[in-house]
Amino acid sequence: MKRFRETVTAELILETYKKRRPAVRSRLKEFRRVRAEASDERVWEEMVYCFFTGGCSAKMGLRSVDAVRPLLLSGTRDEIARALSGVHRYPNARSRYVVESRDFIRRHLDFRISEKLEKFDCPLERRDWLVQEPGIKGLGYKEASHFLRNVGFSGYAILDKHILGCLKDLGVIDDVKPPVSRSRYLRTEEKLKDLARTLSIGFDELDLVLWSVKTGEILK
Repeated sequence: MKRFRETVTAELILETYKKRRPAVRSRLKEFRRVRAEASDERVWEEMVYCFFTGGCSAKMGLRSVDAVRPLLLSGTRDEIARALSGVHRYPNARSRYVVESRDFIRRHLDFRISEKLEKFDCPLERRDWLVQEPGIKGLGYKEASHFLRNVGFSGYAILDKHILGCLKDLGVIDDVKPPVSRSRYLRTEEKLKDLARTLSIGFDELDLVLWSVKTGEILK
């Protein structure tokens, strides 16, 4: 699909939202359905997808999940790396993330990922646990936010290059350098929430709208 090349403005965002609101809301409904109905194996697949999107594109993440799906529950690191070769930019590192995180989740959570996520009363603590738990590999604040959104939790900003580019165009931030630290991520996330309030667009909707403004698509 066509990508928008012009500078992002509030008017363009509102125009895109009006045009794509049904598709955006349908996609968010799909995410909520994962939380309500999906098995832990399905939730695990979404976590792996977010391992694969870190430092890479969403489409590369999708192709990579397709390549390793039969191996997600029991494949060895070597098997997963071979399946990712020619598909993902970092087959060896990502295969390590999958196997080591899977081993931790199996040992310490009995693979009940959803149950663990639901135990947190504080949304920030839920995300902090994913980022700071040494047993889970490959989830920074962006990837953890992406994972939580994809399994039906709301209120998390996925501050990838597309969202940051929109915020830079709008003058909300000064540069598009990814916010790596927790404090900087939270500050930028709050600015996105302020923008959502200003535009009268739901926060979770705005993330998908901005992504589609930059890419011409609504993926996940």
